[in-house]
Amino acid sequence: MTVHTGERLAKLRELMKKPEHNVDVYVVPSGDQHDSEYIASCDERRAFISGFDGSAGCAIVTKDKALMFTDGRYFLQASKQMDDNWELMKQGLPGVPTWQEYLTGSSHSRIGIDPTLITASDSKTLSGSSNKSDAKESKTLVPISTNLVDLVWASGRPPRPHNPVVPLDEKYSGESVSSKLDRLASAESTSTKPRALVLTALDDIAWLFNLRGSDIVYNPVFFSYAVVHFHPSASGSDTKPPTAVLFLQREIVEQQTNLSSVLGSQVEIRPYKDIWDYLKNLGSKLRSDFSGKEEDQKKLVAVPNHASLAIAQAVGEDISTLVASPVTVLKAVKNATELEGFRQSHIRDGIALARYFSWLEEKLQAQEELTEWEGSEQLEKFRSELPLFVGLSFDTISSTGPNGAIIHYKPHEKDCAVIKRDQIYLCDSGAQFYDGTTDVTRTWHFGTPTDEEKRHATRVLQGHIAIDVAIFPNGTTGEALGFDSWARKALWKDGLGEHGTGHGVGHYLNVHEGPHGIGTRISTNASPLKAGMIVTNEPGYYADGKYGIRIESVLMVKEIETPWNFGEKGFLGLERVTMCPIQTKLVDEKLLSVDEKQWLNDHNKEVWDKISPLLKNDERALKWLERECKAI
Repeated sequence: MTVHTGERLAKLRELMKKPEHNVDVYVVPSGDQHDSEYIASCDERRAFISGFDGSAGCAIVTKDKALMFTDGRYFLQASKQMDDNWELMKQGLPGVPTWQEYLTGSSHSRIGIDPTLITASDSKTLSGSSNKSDAKESKTLVPISTNLVDLVWASGRPPRPHNPVVPLDEKYSGESVSSKLDRLASAESTSTKPRALVLTALDDIAWLFNLRGSDIVYNPVFFSYAVVHFHPSASGSDTKPPTAVLFLQREIVEQQTNLSSVLGSQVEIRPYKDIWDYLKNLGSKLRSDFSGKEEDQKKLVAVPNHASLAIAQAVGEDISTLVASPVTVLKAVKNATELEGFRQSHIRDGIALARYFSWLEEKLQAQEELTEWEGSEQLEKFRSELPLFVGLSFDTISSTGPNGAIIHYKPHEKDCAVIKRDQIYLCDSGAQFYDGTTDVTRTWHFGTPTDEEKRHATRVLQGHIAIDVAIFPNGTTGEALGFDSWARKALWKDGLGEHGTGHGVGHYLNVHEGPHGIGTRISTNASPLKAGMIVTNEPGYYADGKYGIRIESVLMVKEIETPWNFGEKGFLGLERVTMCPIQTKLVDEKLLSVDEKQWLNDHNKEVWDKISPLLKNDERALKWLERECKAI
């Protein structure tokens, strides 16, 4: 659905001209003040001003242009959702700059930005652009504390959610808050240990304090900040356990007085908006206490490199240093309880998937008319009947035919296609359970697939198998695992492109979790895979205007015994936990090697062995599963 944005842009440009702002360009990034991928409706500023609501993209508004920068996942979606006031900048294509490169190389001298919505590192890039040879003139970054899009949005802007914050029982988390704080202190145990660590990422905070919420749809997080204090001696060892201050919205503080007793004496709770004064006071105190020290000894506060410019400025850039969040690193490696939770939640999820796909097939064979949205609603209903179900982990991608080529497609109740029996159907979906998060994609054909469709589906399957069976040494990055011929060789044989191969997954947390992944993103190259990490395996092929094919399963990284141990590094492999069959009807057996055919048969047999005993009361689903798991 296209949003008409001409009036909104005109109002924004009038605000840009005001003397108190006086900027040549205004930047509207994706994300919120916590740099979240998925955001609350009140923070959907880029979607409001442009109409494009994909999770990644940055809007640049000048006096005479409106530019939207996004990547290949969203080219089709953005072009459909934006009107003629906008120019789509297809990042990743030859000659197309990133939004940062565009600004640093442009003639715009005054760049307006909400300082809570730009990272400190990005602000340094823009502020330092006057020193670059490709900068056309000196740049001034103009922090504007009142967001200009909010002024345009005015009374129509939704209020900020402040839903209940709920403790996650240790039988699901597998570790106490006190233990996590102690491990965090140990991870930071050096002679140059910071006195404090600021936390801004909502999932980092939820994990560290064993709390969950629902302020952002599909993501069990809550609006918060946190500061962890370390208490090292001159030698770097701790003189007492770490303490923390957790900043929650005032309504939560007032309504849930039991949280303090749950969190324990190491954690103090304060109102959410107090974070700014707290950081300023902390900076002043540390600056005074360490006056006269060498400059490198004054970096006393660790600030995550994804934190906002406003956070870095509140602390004081002279006494803070940007770091990769140590909580993100700790959170990525799951403990034994969390890993078992992933196994069990995916088995339960497999029940709902078998029930849904068998139901859908029956309806289509009976020539009943079902829309993509109606399909997604029925799948959610089946999931909601499962034990420990909390909600979905993202918008279900229920897509038929050409819509499957839109990688992050979302069907709308009043504006979506009817599922066709003679078209490829791609379904990417997931759920939040108290003991795990699921994310699974399967591609089906409920009629007779063409030879082309089968060939393309088989090439995707071969890429999926290559990752699933991979064995690799400790220290291997997801970039190395995903970019080389393992994942892409089969598609490249036919001259086909591919979808990014995989991402980390949170434990009853965000379905997209860093710092690791499998693919070509820079972040995956900086974060080696470790035993206990969770990652998806999801190669795909997308034929614009025709169909999309993707096979996605969730994997756990684990240690592997090998006959030799070259370099004494140790070797890793992958354990699949997703329990949903892969359709053999869409496979061209002639293209499969003997080993690949055996893998497919073993995969589907494992699904049958684990799911069929749980479908005794659903004859339709049981018969469907038996047929789909039959060996080829």
